[in-house]
Amino acid sequence: MDSLSQIVLGASVGQLVLGKEARNKALVWGAVAGTLPDLDIIPGMFFETVTRMEIHRGFSHSFLFALTASPVLGWLISKIHKKDQIPWYKWGWLFFWGIVTHFLLDSFTTWGTQIFYPFEYRVAARSIFVIDPLYTIPFMVFVVWLAFLKEHRKRRILNLLGLGISSFYLLITVINKNMANHHFEAELNRQNIEWTRYDSYPTPFNSILWAVNVETEDGFYIGYYSLLNNNTAINFTYFPQNKSLLVDYMQDDKLQRLIKMSKKWYIARYEEGKLIYNDLRFGTPDTDLSPDSKFVFSYIIEADAHNPQKIASIERNDFSFDGRLQALAGLWKMIIAEKG
Repeated sequence: MDSLSQIVLGASVGQLVLGKEARNKALVWGAVAGTLPDLDIIPGMFFETVTRMEIHRGFSHSFLFALTASPVLGWLISKIHKKDQIPWYKWGWLFFWGIVTHFLLDSFTTWGTQIFYPFEYRVAARSIFVIDPLYTIPFMVFVVWLAFLKEHRKRRILNLLGLGISSFYLLITVINKNMANHHFEAELNRQNIEWTRYDSYPTPFNSILWAVNVETEDGFYIGYYSLLNNNTAINFTYFPQNKSLLVDYMQDDKLQRLIKMSKKWYIARYEEGKLIYNDLRFGTPDTDLSPDSKFVFSYIIEADAHNPQKIASIERNDFSFDGRLQALAGLWKMIIAEKG
């Protein structure tokens, strides 16, 4: 999830674990614990693209990191706040749960989180978008509110309300995903589309409009479905995978790692003379799909000038998307199932 959501969750966990003894200091250090795992972007800056993407949500988002870092951080904070006479292990407990709840929340998003590092499996429920105001804003209101209160009982009640409402919303996103999956499967069967697997995910800022990637023998269908739409018909757009464009590089380690990271949800194609690897898991900003739609996560593959079967570099393709407002308008139109 986004940094604000993690800060709010961490502060709430700090209050829950140590609020009675440390009061607002627990909120502050809980917020620090909640954002700490995402500092993995700093070491990632010193590596090439594929390694950088592999590092994110790896070790720092695992039980192993929580177990090893929490005692050290707890001891350090106990030295900073000697006058409070709070034992180091209580501060360590705060950091442990701040880190754990961070990666548990991340595991509901699309990217995937290596909770059980060093095992490479990434947990990804894919039920909530990385930024969802309905999760964050009500939660933040309760946490900010309690920070101005002195009575522990009232602070505790507000904190539990914030945690309860936000957790209930997470449960709703899982239910919504399963409802969307039911409609996707029904439509695939009705349209006689032969598929091997599919993967659904929420569109930006909501859990009402869902997108789906459907794998077939030679490519993928992508479609949208709003839970507010009584019309179950889904317009699927087909994207050929074009594996042949990558055949010369299939023995290259960087490409193999990229394919593994994207769990084989990819298409290759040429865009403006460049070979582009598109990771389908994060969808497209286009609500009006076409075979030329661009994808949020895509990579430029540069061949080695001296060895045509070796890749010189793989870099993020940070294209400029000028139609952001138009896309948001289209997104809203699809959410409310407006016909037009």
